[in-house]
Amino acid sequence: MGTASHEFDAQAASMTSPTEFAELYELHYATVYRVALRITGNPADAEDVLQTVFLRVLNQGGCLNTAHVNQAYFRRASANAAVDLLRRRAAHAESQFDDALPHSAVESQALLKERLRRAVATLEQSDAVLFLLRYVEGLSNGELAELFGLEKNNVAVRLHRIRQMLQTEMDH
Repeated sequence: MGTASHEFDAQAASMTSPTEFAELYELHYATVYRVALRITGNPADAEDVLQTVFLRVLNQGGCLNTAHVNQAYFRRASANAAVDLLRRRAAHAESQFDDALPHSAVESQALLKERLRRAVATLEQSDAVLFLLRYVEGLSNGELAELFGLEKNNVAVRLHRIRQMLQTEMDH
């Protein structure tokens, strides 16, 4: 039993200190929640994403350099977690809309948003995050290039291709 206690103590020592974690949370929880809410469209899902992001930060422990974690990191982390949630929801058909129901000629805004969320969930993770940070969060191509380590022109080309994939997915 002493060995397990030693392992726990060593693990706890390498984790982010409670003070550092509280400071990170206070600085960035609103950003994480806002990004998640805009992507998922659901306050309960946004809260789940908020919890997921900060649990991941906590689990990274000593591996995370808290001095270099900024708002862009949390925007991207929130978008990643939100995409993961959308994928799980799509895989389990957790939607208030039924694809089998006949659609009127003019779809409601809520239905269109849900269809877009489903389409985004079909993208590769990095493409989904790139799209969401550009068109939901409003980051510029230059900011995205810096965040993803790409050339600005490459970001524009990728975004164009992503929009085409989403259009194809939504047309089906």
